[in-house]
Amino acid sequence: MTTFSRRLAVGFAFLLAAAPGRAQEVVKYGADFLAAGVGGRALGMGGAYVAHADDVTAGYWNVAGLDAVVRPQAAYMHAERFNGAVSFDYAAVAYPLTPRSTLGVTLVRSAVDDIANTLDAYDPVTGQLNPDNVTLFSAADNALFVSYARGINDRLAVGASAKVIRRSVGDFASAWGYSLDVGAQMDLGRVRVGMTLQDALSMVQSWSVDADRFAEVPEESRPVGLTEIVLPVARLGASTLVPLSADVGLTLAADVDLAFDGQKANVIDAGVVSFRPRVGGELSYRDLLAFRAGISDVATGETFGTQLTPTVGAGVRVGGLDVDYSFGDFGGLASELGFSHRVSLAYRFGAPASPAPGL
Repeated sequence: MTTFSRRLAVGFAFLLAAAPGRAQEVVKYGADFLAAGVGGRALGMGGAYVAHADDVTAGYWNVAGLDAVVRPQAAYMHAERFNGAVSFDYAAVAYPLTPRSTLGVTLVRSAVDDIANTLDAYDPVTGQLNPDNVTLFSAADNALFVSYARGINDRLAVGASAKVIRRSVGDFASAWGYSLDVGAQMDLGRVRVGMTLQDALSMVQSWSVDADRFAEVPEESRPVGLTEIVLPVARLGASTLVPLSADVGLTLAADVDLAFDGQKANVIDAGVVSFRPRVGGELSYRDLLAFRAGISDVATGETFGTQLTPTVGAGVRVGGLDVDYSFGDFGGLASELGFSHRVSLAYRFGAPASPAPGL
């Protein structure tokens, strides 16, 4: 292998494992692709949706909210993040089994596609890259949620989601991960509260590396398979509906994430615990039109200080079809990470499930 190719391979080694000699470690961003959020409605409200989730997207935001789904629903969203560098796709279905229990399935894919692999493209004779030997690969993260929610009574609902994660960097390395989310929602009258514990038992991701691809890399620099541990995140939320008239209603919501992984970017942290607040609101007209706004993140850094990440959005309902749009940026108004337009579609099928006494 040439010096040029070896340097590129070593670069891959650092991408795949920041500490090649460690077999297991707790990571801060092991499942960060799932933090992007789903659904134009929730995202337009800044992601303050833990207590308010009452549709098919509850499989992502708070599984207990699936209990509010009375008709089968399906949803889809596509977004381009970071000036189009990352594609994000979300699809989900929810099916009421009985008036008090609902099953949901959620799929998420986040990927950087068409990455040029030049490891074998260097021509030692010309000292140039040979385009004919350049191949393309994808770095992709995929997640599957299988969710179940049940209403305990008219005020309390609980649920759980089994998660399977599949991550890959071309054919260089891949990982499987497994985890469990649990959630609850309670109606207290004018206020609704919610709680979800993501990766309740911690997420375990096991990476494997194709050693043959790095056979000529110095042994001390080769990436190795390792096990990553993603710690739980507790998300708490509250929401309230304020009727402004017979046709107009205002929903206000606030969430806070409690993370235990030592991230310091959040504006409030106390040692190993950090707090990420989110707030949002929705002004609705006759359940047909909605206008939304929120703040999805409050972060701090040495370069720009404290930064707010605002979002806005709108939605329209036509029969059983919901079309929701949200607009947001990444990293605050002073950031150059780019803006994102996110449009989601959701459809409600058939009629509500008939009451079934005793279920």
